[in-house]
Amino acid sequence: MTITLDDVACLLHLPINGMFWYPDEHVTEQVVVDLGCELLGVDRHAMAVHVRSCRGAYYSLQWLYDKFVQYRAAGSWTYATRAYLMMLVGSTIFADKTFTLVEARYLLLFRDLRGLGSYSWASAALATLYRHLGDASMFSCKQLGGYPTLLQCWIHEYFPTLGRKGENWRSDNVRLPRALRWFYRQGAIKVDAYRPILDQLTPTDVIWRPFEDHRPHIAFNELSLYRGFLVWGDIHVPYLPDRCLRQFGIHQYIPPAPPADTLNNDAIAVEWIGYHQSVADVIRGTEAVGYPHETVDGYLEWYYRVSHPQVVPPPPSERREVPVPVFDAGPADPDWARASTLVRRYLRQVEADEDDVAYADLFEVLRIADEH
Repeated sequence: MTITLDDVACLLHLPINGMFWYPDEHVTEQVVVDLGCELLGVDRHAMAVHVRSCRGAYYSLQWLYDKFVQYRAAGSWTYATRAYLMMLVGSTIFADKTFTLVEARYLLLFRDLRGLGSYSWASAALATLYRHLGDASMFSCKQLGGYPTLLQCWIHEYFPTLGRKGENWRSDNVRLPRALRWFYRQGAIKVDAYRPILDQLTPTDVIWRPFEDHRPHIAFNELSLYRGFLVWGDIHVPYLPDRCLRQFGIHQYIPPAPPADTLNNDAIAVEWIGYHQSVADVIRGTEAVGYPHETVDGYLEWYYRVSHPQVVPPPPSERREVPVPVFDAGPADPDWARASTLVRRYLRQVEADEDDVAYADLFEVLRIADEH
């Protein structure tokens, strides 16, 4: 499972369609000063003082708020709008670990206010969150950056038994972004205590398609099934919906290897525009699920082989080798012998009996192997 473009669209009501944004110019502190003078109408000396106080190519969120209030009172609506939008994205989809600053390069997005609707803002939010989640997966990282509300609301929608939350959802606000459905209560459970809770989740503890009742307000966009890379600024992340097809109501098959990261930004933009072929490759003859977490034969064995199925590793005394059936091998294939060896080992570990119907298929595998 993962956060998809469809999730972002439903939770935040941000558009999926649109262009990626990757400016050519490097935003130095001098460029930051120039942008502030040109697009925010600030005196050059005052702008230089503020940039030095931020110690880099940033603007302070409080400073932007003050400028917004100042320009709104003066009726300078263009400057006020840019200050407000910078403050908005800096405290939401482009938030970083400072939570007080916003990267000044994003001001380039608001040079032409009439062109804001041409960008894929859902891609911007998702690519930024993916990058911060990737950083947070490193052992040395102590804090998650990005927009935590997007992540938290996604968890609340898909995993209703996790966390403490309240609902603030009335019939007169169902047209609003789905994230407004939730409000938060301080919980007493710490991170370490949640790890075994996550390991105990079963497929029936998941709401695989939580937004079906929201479709009258946000229709499903097939661009959510685009497979490739998302680009935003200097962020360049893979987007692989073929690994979470159950969230789209489709049989989950064993996905191919991720695409090689060999394309430049312009080539990725071309693939994004011509997404129809990518979508056709992703759905390639699949069909709708019969029950929410349905997969094709062999998928779970593949998943347990290539992934980390548990957050908390079991103690050595409880570890078991997961059998890896080979579905496309015949009895004469060397892999067949290896598979049957793993099956025998597994059956001994679980003390399975031949009369136990839960293991009937595995004993049938061994019978066929012995005959050949």
